[in-house]
Amino acid sequence: LVNLNKKLNSFDSSVFLPESIKTQSDTFFKVFTPYSRAFRSKLLSKKLEVLDLPKKQKKKTQERDEVEDISLRAERKNILELYRVGEEHALDKLDKFIDHKIHSYKEKRDYPAIDGTSSLSPYLTSGVLSSRQCLFRVFEKLSEEEEGIKTWVNEIIWREFYKYILFHNPRVSKNLSFSEKYDDFPWSDNQDHFIAWSKGETGVPIIDAAMRQLNSTGWMHNRLRMIVAMYLSKNLLIDWRKGEKYFMQNLIDGDFASNNGGWQWSASTGVDAAPYFRIFNPITQSEKFDEKGDFIRKWVPEISSVKNIHNPSTDERNNLGYSNHLVDLKESRKKAIEAFSNFSK
Repeated sequence: LVNLNKKLNSFDSSVFLPESIKTQSDTFFKVFTPYSRAFRSKLLSKKLEVLDLPKKQKKKTQERDEVEDISLRAERKNILELYRVGEEHALDKLDKFIDHKIHSYKEKRDYPAIDGTSSLSPYLTSGVLSSRQCLFRVFEKLSEEEEGIKTWVNEIIWREFYKYILFHNPRVSKNLSFSEKYDDFPWSDNQDHFIAWSKGETGVPIIDAAMRQLNSTGWMHNRLRMIVAMYLSKNLLIDWRKGEKYFMQNLIDGDFASNNGGWQWSASTGVDAAPYFRIFNPITQSEKFDEKGDFIRKWVPEISSVKNIHNPSTDERNNLGYSNHLVDLKESRKKAIEAFSNFSK
């Protein structure tokens, strides 16, 4: 290239190259908070730039192999039709979020019945938008003085962090835990439980509503992703990799690094993960983040009339044809803690 007087420009999907962010001891971060501080420090010291569209190239006709016609199932086609395509639409969606919703993002982002998130993840995953574009656009108009803005920027940095972890710890891309000791953890192989979870038939209304939302729309609210992942990996003690795979097969915004990182966080096998004894109670989560049950009623309409939408009585379940609990939440929590504790000894 030098002999031809040509310059090669390389571009990475990360805002900053993974090898450019290091600890003071010249190693790589394994905890999000100090990583995010280093990331923000680079944001302050380096001006973000967004490149113009590349010049249109001349058309070149070349011989090519036949490409197999790959057809999607009807339900997958229906899901794709729910999402508008194109950078112009994605940028417009980003601008509207920054102008109208980002200020209340911290207060509203955890409530699945509220339209409180940016809903930009499908465009970020597919490369229609980049993290760089998002940060450039938000800082062009606003600063991080407000909590809503700071919280949303933090979510962008989480995406960057999981790509950073993937780069420096490639074992997580090989169907292995970040924490090597959990590679041989004795997970349950109860296929009936896994199928019930995947269909939204666990008997836990918030879990079932979340899984039905995923199966119908290809998307799931982030708070619910944590709840269903922790239920599968802790209460049911089913290998997180099965859930990770199911998500990647069904999410419109399935990003390998973020999906892997999120599942390993919930299963306590990953980088900067939740401690194994931290297990969400899905009923409590439901009462807190879907207090009136609006989200549950939308996706689990058969229990709309029950007295306690978060945990119907046995009689109500039987009368309405709604599933009973797969496992006792209190006992399964105790069992999970014992399993992790004994394995860690």
